Amino acid sequence: MSSEQKSRLAYFPINLFGAVMGFSGLTLGLLEASKLNWLSSNAFVISALVTSALFILISFLYLIKILRFPEEVKHDLDHPVAINFFPAFSISLLLISLIIGEISHTVASIMWHVGSVLHLVLTLIILSNWMHHEKWMITHVSPAWFIPVVGNILIPLGAVRFSSPEIGWFFFSIGLLFWLVLFTIVLYRLFFHPPMLKLLEPTLFILIAPPAVGFLAYLILNDGQMDNFARILFYSALFMTLLLLTQLPRFIKIPFALSWWAYSFPLAAIALASFKMFEHSGLTFFAVCAGALLAALLLLVVLLSFKTAVAVRNGKLCQPHPKMAQPPTAALSEK
Repeated sequence: MSSEQKSRLAYFPINLFGAVMGFSGLTLGLLEASKLNWLSSNAFVISALVTSALFILISFLYLIKILRFPEEVKHDLDHPVAINFFPAFSISLLLISLIIGEISHTVASIMWHVGSVLHLVLTLIILSNWMHHEKWMITHVSPAWFIPVVGNILIPLGAVRFSSPEIGWFFFSIGLLFWLVLFTIVLYRLFFHPPMLKLLEPTLFILIAPPAVGFLAYLILNDGQMDNFARILFYSALFMTLLLLTQLPRFIKIPFALSWWAYSFPLAAIALASFKMFEHSGLTFFAVCAGALLAALLLLVVLLSFKTAVAVRNGKLCQPHPKMAQPPTAALSEK
């Protein structure tokens, strides 16, 4: 391995698991569309294979980074954005378990259990890190902070199928509680502090995911019954989607970075939620929403895949993290 390859691998981004989440969301969307006979089931199968291969490849490369460049992994853990993407690995396991569940219940169950335990461990580690620190500032906060704790709201999607509803309620409660807490903190940071870095602005789309996934999880835990709380979750997600889509011209001007993958999974989440709303209400409006969002998601994933491939070819994918502002105590300790 050349020195250039070594240096690139040292900076292999943990954020790339966001791409696995995007592909997983697209695959689950294609599954819903095939159940309605909108698409051939072959589209789901092909997407499932691509998603699984991508997950294996990224996991393998990051494992090599852990073994060969542990100091750079530590740097990822100390970075206010990158640290929140470690649970994207466990979330990817959980999402792929939902996909594999259509093929092999046993394999999917193993993946779901491993993903659930790992995500709980990562949640406890990162939450403890937030509570006892001398480095985080309010300007470090971004919607990416939802991933570690609020990601627990994904676990109930497989709880009834692979385990117990009580396990699902446990994780749903964690995700819902911290969604409300972190949502308030993120809005405070956005409203009353300097704007986020341009490259982090795509993470605003993550604001869509907690209520959208929460809606899906709540339906499963509530025995598939639609009630007013479920509607509140769905329409909260729908409003956030409309709010962010009105700012599309602003997002288009942002230079491409891996943060663009933050557009994908939240769009998948609201698309899946729209499919469920159509299933329960029979209203054409929700079918149109689901179809339009799925089509947009498919085009987006193709575009992001192309831009990521170009970045890989040009050697721009594996780069050091941009420097973030430090609190005075941290700056003094470094001196």
